[in-house]
Amino acid sequence: MYKYIFIDLDDTLWDFHANARISLSEIYSTKQLYQYFDSFEQYFSIYTKRNAELWDMYGRGEVTKEFLSRERFLHPLKQVGVHNEEMAQQIATEYLEMMPTRTELVPHTRELLEYLKAKYSLTIVSNGFAEVQYNKLKSTGIYHYFDHIVLSEEAKALKPDPQIFEYALQLNNANAEEVLMIGDSLATDILGARNAGIDHVWFNPGGLKTESDVMKTITSLSELFDIL
Repeated sequence: MYKYIFIDLDDTLWDFHANARISLSEIYSTKQLYQYFDSFEQYFSIYTKRNAELWDMYGRGEVTKEFLSRERFLHPLKQVGVHNEEMAQQIATEYLEMMPTRTELVPHTRELLEYLKAKYSLTIVSNGFAEVQYNKLKSTGIYHYFDHIVLSEEAKALKPDPQIFEYALQLNNANAEEVLMIGDSLATDILGARNAGIDHVWFNPGGLKTESDVMKTITSLSELFDIL
C-alpha cells in the first residue's frame, strides 16, 4: 500500500532523552553545577520541563532558535538564584557540540531500518536544528538508510505545519496516499501528518492515553515488522 516512509528522528529513532541525560550529566560535573543544585536529578528535571515548553513554543513560531538554545540552559540556573548568562551560553555551546555525537538509539532502530530500507524509500522529517540532526545521523551510522533528510529549517516550516510534509512529498515525487508517517509526538508528527492527508503510526512507548484520532498506535518499534 505504501511506497514511502517518513520517520521522525528524536525519540522515535535517536534516543533524545538518554543522549541528553548523558551529555548534561557530564556538563553538570565539569561545570561544577553541583554547587548550585541539590542533585543532577533536580537540574535535569528543571531543564527537561523547560526544554519541552520551549520546543512547543518554537513549533508555534513564538520563539527563535537562538532564544530556545540559550533560555533552556539559563532557566535552570535562574531557578536556583544563579543569573549567569555567560555560563548558560558556555553550557549551550558544549551541549550542542557533545550531544549529537551520542549514539543511543531507541530499541530495534537498526534492525527496523534494515528491514524498511529493502522495501520502501525512507525520509527523515524533523523539526531539529540542521547542524545537529545531520551529526546525530552520521554519529550513529544510520544516515545511509535515508533517501532524503527533511528538516524544518530547510523546509521553512515546522511540524505540524503541512508545508514541511508537502516539501517532503515533493522531494520524493510522491502522493500523500503513498506515504506513512511514524513519530512519537501527537502534537507535531501525528497532527502534522493528518493535516497533510498522510497515514500515520504513533510511536507511544510510554503507553500514554489520548482522545486524539490516531490511525495506529505502537509501543515498540518491533511492532512495525508486522504492520509493514
